[in-house]
Formats: sequence, C-alpha cells, structure tokens
Amino acid sequence: MNKVILYGNLTRDPELRALPSGGQVCSFGLATNRVWRDKEGNKQEAAEFHNIVVFGRQAETCAQYLKKGSSSIIEGRIQTRSWESPEKGKQYRTEIIADRVEFGSRSSGSAGGATPQAQSDAEAPQRAPKEEGIDYPQEDINPDDIPF
Repeated sequence: MNKVILYGNLTRDPELRALPSGGQVCSFGLATNRVWRDKEGNKQEAAEFHNIVVFGRQAETCAQYLKKGSSSIIEGRIQTRSWESPEKGKQYRTEIIADRVEFGSRSSGSAGGATPQAQSDAEAPQRAPKEEGIDYPQEDINPDDIPF
C-alpha cells in the first residue's frame, strides 16, 4: 500500500501550470515537523521537506487559496521520477502526488501575510456561515483515563 498523510506548512507559494493535455498541475513545498525526546530527556526537533503535486480542479483551488506559510493536510501517494540531465546525469525527484488537500486554519492571519481586513470583498474566499447554538463542554481530559 502506498498511502501518505502529511500535515504541515507550505514552504513556497503554489505554482500552477498547464499540461499539454489542457489539464492543470500545481506544485508546492510542504514542511512537516517532528518533536521527540532523546535518551537524556532533551527535546529534539527536526523538519522534513516534501514536494507536493496536485492535478485537475483541485490544483486550481490550491493555487487560488494556498500561500506560503498556509497549513494544509495532504493525502496521497509517494512517487519517484527519474530523468537524464546533460549537465548532471541521471537525476531523481521524490514527490507526493496528492489525491486530497485540506486547507488548514486561517485564524493566525499568516496565510500569505494578508490579514482578513487587508483583503477586499472580491479577493476574500467565501466562508461558510458560523454555526451558532453549539455549546461544547469545557473539560480537562486526563491521559490516564484513555483506555489505550
């Protein structure tokens, strides 16, 4: 099975291109973080950088709404392509071919550096009306209560 699920932030603005067949392809970089503790108990962090490729209508939507710094959840598969370069010889590139892209939270205002107040009504994406009347309980969850 070749299945990938990533959650991270875009490292560059999406680049939209047209295929010879007339379809659209969008590519961008995604950074994911990993945090763990080493043997001495010190907190360690590492970042991984992924090349993401999206096709079709979803590619157009990604190019329209995602910007550098936006958070996103990517579901797809890993694919490695190879080609011959006259200068460098055989080259390889491993990419995530996205089947599904979910846009992350925009509440931080860091998506492309534009705050909601800075966007005109024409540029602002359509937002779903806020559901009112849902009162979620405020309770602390004790990790010892979780059965697994």
